[in-house]
Amino acid sequence: MHIPLSGRNPLLLEALGVRPHLLVLNKMDLADLTDQSRILECLKKQDVRHVLFTDCFKDENIKKIVPLVTELVSNSQRYQRAENIDTSMMVIGVPNVGKSSVINALRRLHLRKGKASSVGAEPGITRAVLTRIQVCDRPLMFLLDTPGVLSPRIESVEIGLKLALCGAIRDHLVGEDVIADYLLHTLNSRQQFSYVERYKMTSPCDNVETVLKSIAVFLGKTRRVKVFTGTGDVTVMAPNYNAAAVDFIGAFRKGLLGKVMLD
Repeated sequence: MHIPLSGRNPLLLEALGVRPHLLVLNKMDLADLTDQSRILECLKKQDVRHVLFTDCFKDENIKKIVPLVTELVSNSQRYQRAENIDTSMMVIGVPNVGKSSVINALRRLHLRKGKASSVGAEPGITRAVLTRIQVCDRPLMFLLDTPGVLSPRIESVEIGLKLALCGAIRDHLVGEDVIADYLLHTLNSRQQFSYVERYKMTSPCDNVETVLKSIAVFLGKTRRVKVFTGTGDVTVMAPNYNAAAVDFIGAFRKGLLGKVMLD
């Protein structure tokens, strides 16, 4: 939900063709919804008209999925097949946007059953197309969970950083320090300074090294480093910048640094 525009794979939309589809923007609890109207307008210009904002921890919008899908399928002439009494759907999207969480939420809501798909905070938890998972009995509805699929060509460096910040790309492939730097820039440019209070800093700062040092000191994340001098080796305690960056990024993904919409 942080990336309603950058987080869409254009190849998936092309592959859908005439098939009825619903765009589910999950994790709405982590995003700034003041931009909701603008996002919907942008999607409308891309001819995406069936959009639903959801939060898997609440049933308010999750319960709208089955009626919306049922209506879309019934209004599609291509799928008017009287012999089929059930509906099968495929859940597709980029990694780590909550596809498996939506399936589990639907099962909890309609079947009162537990998790059928593994979930996690990192991309790549779902590694293969699973068997059909029942999510509703009236109407009879099944879902296929699929691995996240990124576009083979990311349009720009900024879109790549947005994807990385939201966990669609594994952190080590981009670099935790690079992601933390982009996160700091994003928060400061939006006047989101909750990190200052969280890490007991005196004021906002634009220098990522200074911020990560403050975070490391606050968390007690230090390590022994040997310093070579003219009179011998000296062991000093240095901030663990990588551990600080991991905590900083993790806090953002959990919504602990304020609600942000990245587009």
